[in-house]
Amino acid sequence: MTVSRSWECLLFYRMPYLGSEETVKELKRALCNPHIQADRLRYRNVILRVIRCMTQGVDVSGVFAEMVKASATVDIVQKKLVYLYMCTYAALKPDLALLAINTLCKDCSDPNPMVRGLALRSMCNHRMPGLHEYIQQPILNGLRDKASYVRRVAVLGSAKMYAQQGDLEIDGALVNELYSLLRDPDPIVIVNCLRALEEILQREGGVVINKPIAHHLLNRMTDLDQWGQSEVLRFLLRYKPRTEEEVFDILNLLDNFLTSSNPSVVMGTTKLFLILARGFPHVQADVLGRVKGPLLAVCTAESRELCFTALCHVREILCSLPGHFSANYKKFFCSYSEPHYIKCRKMEILCELVNDENVQHVLEELRGYCTDVSADLAQAAIFAIGRIARTYGEKCTAILTELLALKHEHITSAVVQTFRDLVLLCPPCTKAICQALPGCEENIHESEGKRALIWLLGVHGEKVPSAPYVLEDFVENVKMESSPLVKMELLAAVAQLFLVRPAECQDMLGRLLHYCIEEETNMAVRDRGLFYYRLLLAGIDEMKQVLTVPKSNPALGVLEDQAEQPVDVWASDFNTLVPVYGREQWAVLTAHCESDLNMANTKPSKAERPLSEEKKVAPPAQSDPGSLTLQLNAQMDPEFFESQWTMLAPACVTNTVWQEDVNPESLQLALHDVNIYTLAMSKMGAEPWKAYLFAQEQEEQGLFLTELLLEADKSVLRITVKQSKKQEEALRNFVALLQNAVEVAVGLNS
Repeated sequence: MTVSRSWECLLFYRMPYLGSEETVKELKRALCNPHIQADRLRYRNVILRVIRCMTQGVDVSGVFAEMVKASATVDIVQKKLVYLYMCTYAALKPDLALLAINTLCKDCSDPNPMVRGLALRSMCNHRMPGLHEYIQQPILNGLRDKASYVRRVAVLGSAKMYAQQGDLEIDGALVNELYSLLRDPDPIVIVNCLRALEEILQREGGVVINKPIAHHLLNRMTDLDQWGQSEVLRFLLRYKPRTEEEVFDILNLLDNFLTSSNPSVVMGTTKLFLILARGFPHVQADVLGRVKGPLLAVCTAESRELCFTALCHVREILCSLPGHFSANYKKFFCSYSEPHYIKCRKMEILCELVNDENVQHVLEELRGYCTDVSADLAQAAIFAIGRIARTYGEKCTAILTELLALKHEHITSAVVQTFRDLVLLCPPCTKAICQALPGCEENIHESEGKRALIWLLGVHGEKVPSAPYVLEDFVENVKMESSPLVKMELLAAVAQLFLVRPAECQDMLGRLLHYCIEEETNMAVRDRGLFYYRLLLAGIDEMKQVLTVPKSNPALGVLEDQAEQPVDVWASDFNTLVPVYGREQWAVLTAHCESDLNMANTKPSKAERPLSEEKKVAPPAQSDPGSLTLQLNAQMDPEFFESQWTMLAPACVTNTVWQEDVNPESLQLALHDVNIYTLAMSKMGAEPWKAYLFAQEQEEQGLFLTELLLEADKSVLRITVKQSKKQEEALRNFVALLQNAVEVAVGLNS
């Protein structure tokens, strides 16, 4: 019995999909039935069935005319349902939708303000070409309506009208009406006006905030809700007071909002304080001191996204006020349930808050993170201890040496990498580090850890008795090593150690050079081996002159704190995404978005096409690299490339995937096959890795200059393209062609 009922339910839910044509016919008959129309409740239920079918994906556009007739009613609920239907299918039935405009225009004059607002909102939501001719006057009437709800809808409707009709000329009367509504008694209307004016006047720089408007908005701040306060604070950033007295008057009006319960309001107010108080560092420091409490509260919020954003802003503040949060360092201790990215950001902040009073507590906390079940978190904690060791070297070196006794692979690798940095930046730690190195090679299998250990043994091998024997083990297993970077590091280390301990290193240096020159397939490793071989032929004195470099700078001693940045350096980035992404990454993202937006704006939108051409326009096709013809064997001088690259602006910035083990030569071959030629390219393993490319269209129509930059994580390749002649279609085709070549080199298309 249960199975039968479940099957019946399944059939019921699938009916609209299986028999959609019959369902539409049945609904149409029901809507035309005079007996059902006479019964108000039954008529509404039929309309509800239409809406239900529409939300389930059934095409019920066939009952559009019947639904338009159903809008002529005094029942507000029925009107809402019908207007929802019409807004959904107006673009598919533009001719019939025009019939509904008359009904909507009549409803805009209804005595009931709910009906007037509902009708105006529905008219503005109709995505039809040429609709502004019908809704412009109702919008102007709505802006002067007595009901605040209607004015709210009319303000937003004016922005929708200009958004749908991108080439519509700005109506001065409408803009003046919106500016006058900034003094509306309803606070929501004020905020809506600001947003609408910003959208309408976007090409002219947005809404203008002068002194009367700014002071009026400041006086109305207490009447706004928290969302409205955040919006107004953002617009007030555009106002520049003329006198110091006016600046402090504005700051006094905003003083209470620094203690708001909403983090967005607090951050917005803080940014406005920092911008207005430029030239008054003591005022800026006082403001940052007052928001310390709210900012720390957000750092412990349940929302992970909000917590991470607050931590990023704390790190920004520490650039100018290093000891600002030192008394609250325990607030940045990691919780077990926090995600990895929050823990890493907290450890970065803890490194900035260390002083003589709390260094022991901070190191004990980080020491606990080093044995976390997450290898990435454990290594991040070890690197954090390494950063603190630049100031408190003895204590940190002791902790790092204790961690080596655990003999965990990821811990040993991270500790050795930290040791490598310390001997460069903190020379007094060198002796203790060299004493801790013996035995580390048994627990290191990562390429980065191997490189760090080999470098230490090569540069400071005279202080490590077992250094030649450890390097000899690496030389014997060099054929099994997969990383070319480790092989090149091994070459450099053995050559350097040969200068101080020649008797122990002569044999293995000869075997290593023989392998690299005669058997190694990687060209970068082979070239490095030939370099050292020829250097040996030049003589030992010449080799010492080239390879003997300062192992560290004793003058550095213990690194002092970096110079404090003025607050004005980052004040304009406060309460934005810049502290989250970083300035460089944010610049790349915004440039990429602007490039995509410019390409999108070149295509006419559906609303801009005439009705007669609506059915003739085919959907836009994808970029076709085959439609672009590049010149074979193009030539270019480096001087000409440099001059053009300096003069031209980036036309497109995009990213594509990359793999660390890809040989640049395979990329060069893949690009050559599509007539994209390499002017300069870094060697494999160089940091940062770059390549400069050029291509020329047939008949010398235009040049494409390209920079490839490998990001720090070596998994993303950033592509910057500059074009001599602005041709959007050719640019899209070239970028597609270039990305295809990169994917072929990486092996994604194989």
